[in-house]
Amino acid sequence: MKERRISFYSEGCKLDGTLYLPDDYKEGEKRPCIIPNSGYLGLNAIYPRLFSRGLTKYGYVCLGFDYRGFAKSEGNPGYCRLENEVEDIKNAITFAQLQDEVDPDNIGLIGWGMGAAIVTKVTAEDERVKGVAALNGFYNGERWMKSVHTYVDWLKLKKLMEEDRVRRVTTGESKYGNPYTFYPLDPDTEDVVKADLEPVDGFGPQTAYVLGESICNFNAEEVVAKISPRPIFIAHGKYNALHPVDEALSLYEKAKEPKQLYLIEGKHNDFMFEDKPVFQKLVEELNRFFEKILRK
Repeated sequence: MKERRISFYSEGCKLDGTLYLPDDYKEGEKRPCIIPNSGYLGLNAIYPRLFSRGLTKYGYVCLGFDYRGFAKSEGNPGYCRLENEVEDIKNAITFAQLQDEVDPDNIGLIGWGMGAAIVTKVTAEDERVKGVAALNGFYNGERWMKSVHTYVDWLKLKKLMEEDRVRRVTTGESKYGNPYTFYPLDPDTEDVVKADLEPVDGFGPQTAYVLGESICNFNAEEVVAKISPRPIFIAHGKYNALHPVDEALSLYEKAKEPKQLYLIEGKHNDFMFEDKPVFQKLVEELNRFFEKILRK
């Protein structure tokens, strides 16, 4: 895989990224482009790059980038709002269409984890996207948050969110704290995060409490039907304890045809390594999905 460092602007913030090219790419060619997008706290150097390594082998150009406020991208560090990331992805599409290596009429999206809900919303709103893959996500933010917290903890979080809204209105600032205050990790996901993701430079900054309200207000299920007649690929780990598989089943039920559901023989990110057969099979399925829509 060849790599070219790029940057573009999203609402005044300069975002850092990479254009990933197949090894057999020849100057002057225009290839279909897939933009793999990170989940919560994710960085271009982690899963976007991993998916790009897999998909460039099938001939796609890929574009990975860091959302505003993360890694080397500009913006308030750790200020994570899903609505902002929707705009960042739309601007990434615009930038991709301008690249000499990209066929501007054949662009697809992948979203991982929290990014799955975000790309679902982007695709519902942006007809430039020919097809979308939503992987291991949650699709009704408030429902998901309630499902991973006890009722007592949920009431505490609601109080934190209410207090932070008052703080933002009266001081202009959100409180920052532990990145997992609103986004608790299950033990298996936490093991992978600590061993393989935390060592990556820029991972896991203190996070603004505005995140909690942003998640609760975000509902990709409400808009998923608008993606049709463009296709959606929904994949989810059968044993995912961070984002329960019911999230994927609910999104699939509300999506219109053409749609595809693929259940992964794994949890949340235990299989997210290039040498894992489960990951290799997922990339094969992604290629089959995108090949039908980006190479007509």
